Amino acid sequence: MRVERHRDASSFLAQAGEFLLAREAEHNLLVGLSERLRSEPRIYGEDPYMAVALDGDKVVAVALRTPPHNLILSEVGDEAALEPLASDVHSVFDSLPGTIGPCSATERFARIWEARTGVSARISMKERIYEAEETHPPAGVPGAMRPYEERDRALVLGWLQAFIDEAMPEAPPDEDEDWLGRRLADPESGVVLWEDGGETLTMGGYGGLTPNGIRIGPIYTPPDLRRRGYASALTAELTQMLLDRGRRFCFLFTDLANTTSNSIYQRVGYRPVADVDMWSFR
Repeated sequence: MRVERHRDASSFLAQAGEFLLAREAEHNLLVGLSERLRSEPRIYGEDPYMAVALDGDKVVAVALRTPPHNLILSEVGDEAALEPLASDVHSVFDSLPGTIGPCSATERFARIWEARTGVSARISMKERIYEAEETHPPAGVPGAMRPYEERDRALVLGWLQAFIDEAMPEAPPDEDEDWLGRRLADPESGVVLWEDGGETLTMGGYGGLTPNGIRIGPIYTPPDLRRRGYASALTAELTQMLLDRGRRFCFLFTDLANTTSNSIYQRVGYRPVADVDMWSFR
């Protein structure tokens, strides 16, 4: 086993791309972020960490980090790769806020990281990756989807912070203004809203383009407007818009603890693909 580190996304994908794209849905976060790093190498202001673990010439695992965020792990063909991978990560970073990836491999990495650094590791969120190739819009939901406009800035920033506080309270910090700026600056990303009678009711984002797909999220409805179908309608219409633009798939992540969102997405056409765990290191 050996680990090869890459300084640019193009060489990283040249080596790891075939491995990642063999399971594009499972790797949509890794692939989408890597593709963005081709054109914007320091998307969060620091050099990314991109590494490939090999058994001989065979790729068996991939890891990527864009500081200050979590380390992202790929599906792992041989968990023996996790020791040298953790060693290489530790040679670059004294500490990590956490990691996200397939359940078994991520737990193994977390335990290795605990032993190396003395931190305490625990699961902070159990998630599921979904994929859609078609949509089933809900009937009878009033309103329509519209694109983001500059007048929506304060509302969207407030809703984004509310989403983070509710759904991802332990996530590493990401400035709301920066997130919105990145979404609006990338022609393949964006923000849409569901509106009825001049009232804005739900927000949705999309980005993370892969060769065949794109990721949807976050989807957020304020608590007092939930259970009226707005999030379902927005998700279905946004998904269909992206499929109509030529995407073969749309992907999204859900919190497994949120049974409502998991059932909503399945009703509008999403099917479960794989489970992933997010671990926090303290």
